[in-house]
Amino acid sequence: MNQSKTFGIIGLLLLCVFSWSFSSMKKNSIEPSMTIADALKIFGEPYPEHARPNADSATIRRGFELVNLGRTTDPNGRQSKYISKYFVCTSCHNQVQEDPVLNQMNPEARLDFAVENELKFLPASTFFGIANRESWYNDDYYKKYGDLVKPANKSLAEATQLCAKVCSSGRYLEEWELEAILAYYWSIQVSLKDLDLSEREWEEIINTKDSEKAISMLKSKYALKSPATFGELPQAMDKGFSTYTGDAKKGEQIYRLSCMACHQDGGVSDISFDYSKLTFNKFLRNINKNHPYNLYQIVRHGTYTDQGKPRYMPLYPKERLSDKQVEDLRVYMEQKAS
Repeated sequence: MNQSKTFGIIGLLLLCVFSWSFSSMKKNSIEPSMTIADALKIFGEPYPEHARPNADSATIRRGFELVNLGRTTDPNGRQSKYISKYFVCTSCHNQVQEDPVLNQMNPEARLDFAVENELKFLPASTFFGIANRESWYNDDYYKKYGDLVKPANKSLAEATQLCAKVCSSGRYLEEWELEAILAYYWSIQVSLKDLDLSEREWEEIINTKDSEKAISMLKSKYALKSPATFGELPQAMDKGFSTYTGDAKKGEQIYRLSCMACHQDGGVSDISFDYSKLTFNKFLRNINKNHPYNLYQIVRHGTYTDQGKPRYMPLYPKERLSDKQVEDLRVYMEQKAS
């Protein structure tokens, strides 16, 4: 056998050994606790720009405090300024899983999950898995923020800055603050165990030789974006969304986990609600009027900030509160007001 053939056979054997070793490595390294980003990396997908895999615990802690408290201790040991005088991130965003099935944006299922797990039912999507999404400020958000959404749509860093400055009526983040929040996002990723993969799907992931197929299958199991469809007002507000029959029990759950999340004593809003007939009758009396207590207008249009009123009410996209759920809320109010 000549030398070139010998080297060719050796090369082929080495390639086979490498392929077997790589396959074996995948089998040994892929496990339920692995994050989505790490699993995708095994199959050849690089980390996104906002990835912070090497962030230390102190940076992640600062990010957690900025998100939950609005301020933290900076790297030099000094207390930072509040991002906003009016809101913190948790005013609108949960930090944990809120959809029982991660690739299905169903507000009815989300409400049941919120009731079961005592979560707030909020207008904005959770930060859990935000680092695994591929776009932000999606769909109809351009109607509210215009060109501001363009840099934010494909950049989690820019989306965070838009939220800090505009949505929270606050200020732009300093570089170290943004780094801390991105590190915190990276620490609360979706993991493989959250995808509820079947035994057959696990086998496919572990044994596949088709990396693109594996990536596609994994990405089909969780939301790559949080969709946002701005709803319309009913044609006749006294009749409401008449194709739906409201459920007072569901309405109570929405009132408790959504409305009262902000509108209670000590809440983020400067307008407080309670469970009295007076509060509910305010909504019912104004159901046909251009008024802050018009249930349909406030849910579907929200309010806007201005110089005299930096606090505001964010609207609920239909993916966050359906037309049916608005009717549930109305029926509950009618029941409590009678």
